[in-house]
Amino acid sequence: MEITMNIYQDKAQETAIYPKENNLDLIYTTLGLAGEAGEIANKVKKIIRDDAGVLKSDVEDALRDELGDVLWYVAGVAKALNISLDEIAFRNLAKLQSRKDRGKIGGSGDTR
Repeated sequence: MEITMNIYQDKAQETAIYPKENNLDLIYTTLGLAGEAGEIANKVKKIIRDDAGVLKSDVEDALRDELGDVLWYVAGVAKALNISLDEIAFRNLAKLQSRKDRGKIGGSGDTR
């Protein structure tokens, strides 16, 4: 099944049950995004600790689910900011292509 980023964003909002007034949607989704990213980092850390760096299929499956949770929260943060996921994806790819074209893909700094 194919799905666009914007369709995903709209469908994800149908399952959002958090307050949306007074920027609480932005705060809630940002905190949720940080939590889900932390869950991914913790699972990857345990690959090193418990599995000698070998990615097992059950952990890979769990990471796929966690990435879905990250995407849900990214969609929520974007919605709180009135930005479409398609716009975010387009802008990000344009930024990365510009850096590549200018030989600045490596290094650090937001404005390179």
